[in-house]
Amino acid sequence: MAVDATTTGEHLPYHRLSAAGLRTLAAGEGDGAVIAELLRAERSRRLLLLRALRNAASRDDTGPDGTDAFAQGWDLLERAQRNAPEVCEDLLMSPNTGMWVSLAVRRIRGRVYEDAPHWVVMGHLAALAAAAAARAGLEFDITVPVRRGLVPLPTLGCAVLPDPEPWGTARVTGREGRVRVTSASGLVEVPADPDRREPDWIPVRRTTLGSGSRAKPLVLEELDPYRTFPRPSEPSLLSPAEAAYWESSLAKAWDVLLRDEPESTEAMRRGLMSVAPTPVRERFRPHSSTAGDAFGGVTASRPDDVAQLAATLVHEFQHTKLGGLMHLEPLTEPPADPETPETLFYAPWRDDPRPLGGLLQGIYAFFGVTRFWRAHRQTADPAYAPLAHFEFALWRAQVWAALNTVSGHERLTSVGRYVVERLTERCAAWLTEDIPERPLRLAEEAAADHHARWRAHHLRPPAKAVEAAVLAWRQGADKPPSELTAEPFLVPDSGVRFSDSTAVLARYHLSDPDGTWRRPGGVEGVDPAEIRLLHGEHVEAGAAFADRLSAKGAPVSAWAGLGRALAADPAHRAAAELLRRHPERARAVQDALEAMTGRRADPVRLAAWLGA
Repeated sequence: MAVDATTTGEHLPYHRLSAAGLRTLAAGEGDGAVIAELLRAERSRRLLLLRALRNAASRDDTGPDGTDAFAQGWDLLERAQRNAPEVCEDLLMSPNTGMWVSLAVRRIRGRVYEDAPHWVVMGHLAALAAAAAARAGLEFDITVPVRRGLVPLPTLGCAVLPDPEPWGTARVTGREGRVRVTSASGLVEVPADPDRREPDWIPVRRTTLGSGSRAKPLVLEELDPYRTFPRPSEPSLLSPAEAAYWESSLAKAWDVLLRDEPESTEAMRRGLMSVAPTPVRERFRPHSSTAGDAFGGVTASRPDDVAQLAATLVHEFQHTKLGGLMHLEPLTEPPADPETPETLFYAPWRDDPRPLGGLLQGIYAFFGVTRFWRAHRQTADPAYAPLAHFEFALWRAQVWAALNTVSGHERLTSVGRYVVERLTERCAAWLTEDIPERPLRLAEEAAADHHARWRAHHLRPPAKAVEAAVLAWRQGADKPPSELTAEPFLVPDSGVRFSDSTAVLARYHLSDPDGTWRRPGGVEGVDPAEIRLLHGEHVEAGAAFADRLSAKGAPVSAWAGLGRALAADPAHRAAAELLRRHPERARAVQDALEAMTGRRADPVRLAAWLGA
């Protein structure tokens, strides 16, 4: 592990990304060579973090039995590295190790991300050392933390002890090629073949994607507490059926990527190391995540289908690449005044507003998603192709909108500007590509609706302008005051959910037009009037949305729905345009009228007046 390579007092060289590597990453791409560059930098970063932990080691690291597991772990790791450096490298570069060492450093600096005692967090180094020593075939004896009866040995597996306490210690010993885990509550013998499952031993689950020279080994991570982001979590074991589903889905997704995303697949072969499954989510609303501290690790919910999983892997590996780049070259300058809240932006893939750095991460990830669907729509089964066309059309539009938002921003560094410019060039070329009419129309509606909902929830016109509008309305003025067109204020609404409803319904409509999703409650967060809109019943949908907005407690998203419904009738063009472009004005004036008079105005008349 070369834990002695970061001695203090020395001037160490900086890692620099090659010009070719920067060009490739800035274009949203990246092959195995550029991933190797990022991994070399990540290795040094982790060694520096380990040194920071050692420099900060204190009496607080001592466990309840008086043992300093961190110090023991450091000594054993140095011995393991001398005997089996390749084993220590594997442990060092595990995504879980990156997550642990980063969170441990944050902890010693006062930021706590888990409820484990300090000595348990620091003592995780002893668990790493025990795993390294066991794999190296050393004779050793070391104290490690016990987490709710579990003793994780990273990259090997997890011993299960009958220990009811949340935190404790156990001894891990290696003698004559056998490894034992012992505590006051029991003894576990690690099988001679550590990949064999026993009642008290759970091995790390591994799978292989592809075959031959292009085979890709991958960990299906269930055990390590540091497999999840941004906080550790308990093991989540897969049933045999779930494990088989994941292994089959990953193998098929890998085949799709080999065909449709060959360069990305080559990068993943080098840099993607583990996938941590999480429970199934509602269809078309999968969840996945990565962390810049856990290079090569992905958490993902059970996929709906193979193409979705392939897109998820591309999405998350884009985050991984950009995170690696940002460790070397920041894309943004810090705010001029650190005391001033950071400016937030519309992110077309989120319910909530995002800071500049978060928006750039989203742009880069969804650029990769767009690229994937652009290729996959040409190779997908004919029955699946409409959905693939929709995904390409939707994410092409959303990435383009977000790129225009950040283009030329004053806080972009030179590298940040270069990345934005290169992505903009490539995305612009995609805008001219033909897409069948129905998927294109549905994608345009989904993009517009998401933006309208976001505005209705998060933007507020100036208070004085709203007061003036209320007065003008009550006095029977023929149009609202001009002050209402002033730039609105961003007031984040933390309760927003299901801004993606129109996109989710479009996906159902394209893939399963007669499914049970059409019934009330078939899709979480969807108003029945939205399904009517999808089927062209604009008059009925408009009446339903107007009824909602005339009553107390009306859902904010109904303003956007009403705008979509009215757009089909030329007589309501002004109202529809107002609600699709500035629904926050209708919401604010309606709420103010209700607060002042106890009554709500007719929403269609109000929108028409505001749009005059």
